[in-house]
This record gives sequence, C-alpha cells and structure tokens, in this order.
Amino acid sequence: MYHLPLLTGALVVSLLITTAYSQGSRSVPNSFPHDYPGKPRGDFSPEWQDYYLVKNGSLPNVTFPLNRNWAGSITVNRTKHPNDTLFFWAFEHTNGSLTSPNSTDDPWAIWLNGGPGASSLLGLLLENGPLLVAANGSMVPNNQSWANLVDYVWVDQPVGTGFSTAESNGGYILNEDQMGSDFLNFLRNLVKIFPSLATRPLLLTGESYAGTYIPYITKTIFSTPNPPVNLTKIAIGNGAMGAEPEYEVIPALSLIETYPQLIGYDAEVYQYFKTQNHLCGYDFNLTYPQQGKFPPVHEPLRPTEGFRAAALINQPSALLKKRFRALVHAVEAPEVGIVKRDSIPTHAEMEARDHRRRAWLARKNEQLHRRDLRGRANGTIDPWYGCFLTSELQDYALNFSMPWNLSREIVVPSLDDYGPYNVYNLEDARAPPLAIDPSVFMNNQQTRAALHAPTSKNWTLQINYPFNSSFLRINGSNPFGDPSVEPVAFFDDLAANATEHGVQVIIYLGNDDTVVPHFSSEITIQNTTFGGTQGFSRKPSTAWQDDDGSFAGVIHQERNWTYILVAKAGHEVPEYQPQAGFVMFREFILGNNATGRLVNNSNIAIGGENLSLLLGPNNILPGETSILFGSGASTRFYAAPSATVASWNDYFAKVISEESPTATATVTGTGSHQSSSGLSVFGEGRGLSVVGSLIAAMWLAA
Repeated sequence: MYHLPLLTGALVVSLLITTAYSQGSRSVPNSFPHDYPGKPRGDFSPEWQDYYLVKNGSLPNVTFPLNRNWAGSITVNRTKHPNDTLFFWAFEHTNGSLTSPNSTDDPWAIWLNGGPGASSLLGLLLENGPLLVAANGSMVPNNQSWANLVDYVWVDQPVGTGFSTAESNGGYILNEDQMGSDFLNFLRNLVKIFPSLATRPLLLTGESYAGTYIPYITKTIFSTPNPPVNLTKIAIGNGAMGAEPEYEVIPALSLIETYPQLIGYDAEVYQYFKTQNHLCGYDFNLTYPQQGKFPPVHEPLRPTEGFRAAALINQPSALLKKRFRALVHAVEAPEVGIVKRDSIPTHAEMEARDHRRRAWLARKNEQLHRRDLRGRANGTIDPWYGCFLTSELQDYALNFSMPWNLSREIVVPSLDDYGPYNVYNLEDARAPPLAIDPSVFMNNQQTRAALHAPTSKNWTLQINYPFNSSFLRINGSNPFGDPSVEPVAFFDDLAANATEHGVQVIIYLGNDDTVVPHFSSEITIQNTTFGGTQGFSRKPSTAWQDDDGSFAGVIHQERNWTYILVAKAGHEVPEYQPQAGFVMFREFILGNNATGRLVNNSNIAIGGENLSLLLGPNNILPGETSILFGSGASTRFYAAPSATVASWNDYFAKVISEESPTATATVTGTGSHQSSSGLSVFGEGRGLSVVGSLIAAMWLAA
C-alpha cells in the first residue's frame, strides 16, 4: 500500500485492495520456485501428485482434519522465463475424487481473487476454503467451504502474485491476453498431474478484478482449438467487468438509496446528489427488455476549484478503490464543510459540525439554483468534487452522518482494512476494523515447506502489479496500469460464444458493497446481448432463501444467464454471509436450482415475482437499518429513531412512485417469498436521533 504525497491542503488517500502507483523508479521484484526433496524429473504426470501432496499434520496450528490437498508451483511455459509460475492449492471433496484416473461427470472448480495483484489464497483463508484464519490468528475449520461440494483449486495469478513467481526482466504479464495465455498453459500442466480434470465440467469462479480475469480466460479458452479443460460455467462475484467509472462513480446515488444513513436520511442532501448525478450524465434507464445500447462511459469530470483541481487533475480515479479524498482543514475552506477526523468529536465540535452541514447545504443549493442569462440551468457541477460523487458521499458521511462521524479514520494498509467507512461492507462502521491477517500463517516456515512454496519471496496479500514488468504506467492503461480493454467491450461476442459452447454465466453481488455495487453489474447485463436478445426481458424480482428459510436476496435466470443479489453481504460474499454464500454456490453455481428462471421464455418466473423487492430505477434492495460501530470486535449498533426512518420511507416512496409507477406492483406468479428482513423500505429504526441526540450518540461511541 502506497500513499500519495501530502498535497497543499488535501491528502489524497488511495483505498482498498489496490495500491497507488509509484511514479518513481522502483525495482520490480524477482522470484523463482523452490525445488523440494522428491521432485520428479521430466514432464508433469500423475507421478507429481505425491510431490505436491500436503502431508497430513504438516500445517502449523491446524488441529482439525482436512481432506487431502496438494499445493505448489507450476510453470506457465513462458518462453525465456522458466521461473514464471502459478501457485495452486487444491482440495478434494471426497477421498480419491481428485486423483482418480477415471473420467467422471463430477464438476470441479477454480477460484480467483482480483486486485490486480491480490492472492487467491485470500479467498481460501478468509472466505470459502476448508480452513480459515480467525480474528485471533488461530486456524479454524470452515463447515461452509465450497470445497465440501466439489474439488476446488485456488490459484495465485497472474505470475508474481501471492506465492506465484515471476522474473523481473520481462516476466510479468504485459496485459490480460498474456494472462489468459499463461493461465491456459498452467491448466495444460495441471491436467497432466490430475488427468480427470481435462474432461470433467469446470466451474471458473472468482470475485472483484477476477471480473476482468475470468472473461479474458474464457475468451482464450473459446479461441483455442482443443482446450485443456471442459469449461461449463463461469461465476463472477462483485466483478470489475466494465469501465472504471461504471462501477466506481456512477452508482453513488444507488448507495444513498440503499443506505440513506450515509446522508442522515436528509431529503435535501439526497436531492443535491440526485441533481449532481443528472448533471454528470449518470442517469441510466434500465428497461426490461432493454431498449438500445448504452453509450460508452467516459471518465468523470474533474474538480475545477483552485488548488484541489491542481492537486487532483493528474491523479487517476480509482478502481477498488483509489478514492479521491480531500480531507481539508475547516480553516482553509469552512464553507465546504469538510474537516479531517482524528478523534471522537466533542460537544462543541458536534454543534460546529451541524453548523457546517447547514452551510454546506446552503452553498450547494446556491450552486444548483444559479442560472445563466437565458434562464436555464448552466450545468453547475460541483467544482470541489467534479463528478467524483462517491468521494463526495464518503466525505459527507465521515463528516456529518452517524455513526461514521463518531470515529477518526483508521487505515491498516498491509491488510487493506479501513474504518469507519468500510468500502467493502457499508453496514460495518467500526474503527479500527476487525483486521484478520493471514500472512503470519502463510509465511511460517512450516507452512511454506508443507505447501512447497517458494523461498525467494514472502507471501503478501496484495502487490502493486507491475504490468510489462515496470511500475511506469503504459499510456491508455486503467488506474491499475492494466492496458487491456475492459471485458464489457467484447461481452456480446463472449456471450455469443458462451451460448454456442453451452457455458452458463452467473453474476452475483453483495448488496452492501461500495467497491462494485450491484447496479453497475445490472447495467452490464442489460447492455449485453445473449441468447439473441439484449439484457433480461424481466426485472429481477424473485426472492431466494437460505437453508433456514430466511430471505437471502433476489435472483433472476434467463437464457443461460443468472443474476444473484445477496442481502446483507459486502464485497466478499462468502466472508460476510457464509451460509447464504454456501447455499448460493450449491444451488445456483454448482447446481441448477430453477428459482427465478423464466418458464419457456414466458413472463412467468419459477418462484414467483415481487416487483417491490428491488425499488426504483436503480433496483434498490434496502440495506440494514442498524449500523455496526465501535472498534475491533465491537457488536454495538446505531440506528436512527423510527420517526426519522418513517419520514424517509414516506419521502422515498414518493420519489419511487414518481420515477417507477410499477415499483409497488403486487406479487405475480406463485411461490414468491416475503420477509420482514429488509423488504419494507429500511424497516423499523431504533436508538438515537440524528440531530437532537448528538451527545447521547457520542456517549455510545465512547
């Protein structure tokens, strides 16, 4: 994690799983695999299974049984770069299921994390693997591991990521096409070691920037005669599939509508952001069926005001999330209302903050009502933030909205953890956050030897990936330095090939994520032609349940494409909602549960439809009413009083009725599910008042 320099009057902080690019010259790391005793000679073959086997009892602090598993480095056959490898850790779900030489119809799966540069072992150790790192650093079994259902392989990739290795002199990938080629060569070698994998159905799964990796790998498989694997399904969770502004900036209004606590349930502030959303051209009208293609998404307009513009104009906007953060001292720009938080506010600070909030609102209203000589609005985009609306929303919450304004900002760069504004999971406002560190386990020498991991490098959660083996950005590259075109540019072709090859596409999202909010993926779906028709013909409106029968989210399935929205889940669905994530995988990714599927291309979805599940044009699933706050393992919750919530409900219902007259339609079909857990707009609040009880709120936070 690298912070940009302190700028005059503003500190620009880059957030989340990616790091800011260093503009100076830094040497690119060089790494290579390690040969352990017993390594076979010659080409890969089933003989290598014994070499890669993780011996029973060899992992430190793992006191519970694990199914047989294998780990180590496999070359990608890169010309002139023999030390370029991908690291894998594979688990079988039943004894002999992975090593059997016989071909079966038993599916197997691969998991990829994103970044770019994030280790996929994050998914294994924090999300859906058979063993997890607990908050106290101990190792615990995961009864809801996806590997309980199929043979699962977690792969660190591209080369140089996690325990994968790369030579510094040109060994790192140039672009995603080379990543796809590397991955196919890895698969060619993997199936030589485990021959049954060549013909068994493959589920290619992952999250975040894997929304870029998976489409490129899929495209490579489709374009390869006699590919080494039998790809049958791809599943992308909260995936970065489109242009960066599409998922970073455009969904700002949908975040407010999901969690109006971010603006203190203030209708006037909502109208301000809604107007800015319109002025910035972020009005996307999703229709079912979709009428026409959306135009390409352009970079947001930059700030134009004073030193802020000079400081930010040359900085890239952010994917996952290099947010522009202007944490400005009130003395320098008090009318803006942005102050840097470094301690719990006092009584006087609370009163002063409310005064600044009113000043902020007055200034915004003045801007919005400013007219030119012809009596028309002159496009008054806020000069302080430009069209970086998610940045402005975050700053507003940190300064004015409880409980985010009760704590100073805390960043744990090595773990990509942030509080109190947790971009991964909005309903968690703890600061410091509950930080879990897998690196202690991964870099234990006993772990390294058991996994046949390289000794030339330490495992890290995330690297600043040096595309083209350089930290200097290539012209035209995205904020991560990736010069590749975003996958949505070829989604129509990819979808046509998926239909031709019988490959199912599953896109799932956690509702509480601000990194890749679900509305951005809905734009991608409605802008893609699959099965001969553009987008879904019906709005996602079918509820699905977990094994307890509780409401778990919304699902829609049509023409071999599946959309799943997971309630109460953040960016990493299996981490934040492990039971719902397990059911989702079992029923809709591995299985073929028909809930939400249109019957014979009709207008009837199995399980029924409730058009009020997703509200308004932004398809809002209301978030949690209570927000977790405090620090670390805190379980304290803040909720606005019921009167405040009820007032917002009435207001937002009117907004929806004006924009979407059909939003309150009754249930159609049969078997629909309604739940008290969030289906009424924002539910019943409890606790403190937003403005009148500021001191009581501060007492709760202390």
